[in-house]
Amino acid sequence: MLAPPMRVLVTSPIFPPDLGGPAVYVPSLGRFLAERGHAVTVVAFCADPQPKGYPFRVVAIERGPLPVRYLKAAWATWREARKADVVYVNEHLALLHVAAARLAGRKVMIRLMVDGAWEISHRKGWIDGDDIETFEGKQYGWKVALARRLQRRWWSWCHQLIACSDFLRRIPIERYGVPERKVELVYNAYHGPKASDVAGGRAGARARQGLDPKKRYLLTICRLMVWKRVDGILRALRQLPDDVELLVAGDGDMLEPWKQLARELGVETRAHFLGNVPYERIPDLICAADVFVLNSEYEGLSHTLLEVSALGTPIVCTRIGGNPEVVEHGTNGFLVPLRDDAALASAVAKLLDDPQLAGRFAAAGQERMQRFDRERTFGRIEQLLAGLARR
Repeated sequence: MLAPPMRVLVTSPIFPPDLGGPAVYVPSLGRFLAERGHAVTVVAFCADPQPKGYPFRVVAIERGPLPVRYLKAAWATWREARKADVVYVNEHLALLHVAAARLAGRKVMIRLMVDGAWEISHRKGWIDGDDIETFEGKQYGWKVALARRLQRRWWSWCHQLIACSDFLRRIPIERYGVPERKVELVYNAYHGPKASDVAGGRAGARARQGLDPKKRYLLTICRLMVWKRVDGILRALRQLPDDVELLVAGDGDMLEPWKQLARELGVETRAHFLGNVPYERIPDLICAADVFVLNSEYEGLSHTLLEVSALGTPIVCTRIGGNPEVVEHGTNGFLVPLRDDAALASAVAKLLDDPQLAGRFAAAGQERMQRFDRERTFGRIEQLLAGLARR
């Protein structure tokens, strides 16, 4: 049953051409809602000042000093929220976005992709690099306490919280005391190309991307932030045969430090930093790779893992956050411990040396994608937004 037409404002911390989970999720959700007859506006941080080609309007907040960007985004959110029925916030650090929507007198739903207090504390060096699971069980200094208090406040201003993994759903309930009835698990959805849509399979994808057919390729796609741990992939690469090379798609703060590390490790000719690759190339790169690697210290529920599964490339990723909700160890991929470069190299080597195992993992990953169906997950988001709009 279709919900009555709504005017929906969606916010996002990134948007194409930038790479990252929200840059996949938000355009896909926007298209879904537009197809269902709703008027959608997106306010997003975006490298492109005038994104085009979408069935909804995009208000782009261009790059600049972070405080200025957030103030501009808050102003745009308040302005656009006044014309909306409901606001759907997709932000890590959402205080200003949620406050702006509430000042506009609108109901707010927020999607949890991370514990924002952990992200800012990790980025600022307040927690000695502790991963998110360690963070949830410890107390720290006043700066972390303030970040947690602010996050609890903006969550309290929201009318509904959506968690994209069960791992994330438990954090506001168990760590922050948010009522369980207010937090709902709705998995991320994937609506994109499948392996059959990539012309020529792996050989065709490699030819189009100019890759050597005699080499074996690892691929990682991520924002180059410290917790994505591409440094661990570089150290694992050094333990693998010389015909194995690494493709790194993405941009961010750690680009130059990790390029320098590749030089220090002697793998600079085997590690290729591709930058912020246009999305049109991503399916080819995934299909061209022998193994996809995600070595991050945190994932809520990775859109990239969903895309890689749908495109049929075997996965090695860390046993952290929502990753085990996508990858079942030994069935459709390998899960490895955090910060264990030897385990990472060993898991990758097993897949490189056993094409039959890699093929079984790829097939199982494609079958598992049924639980991340677009109609089911986005349909539930639509229902929840409609419920808020009617209040």
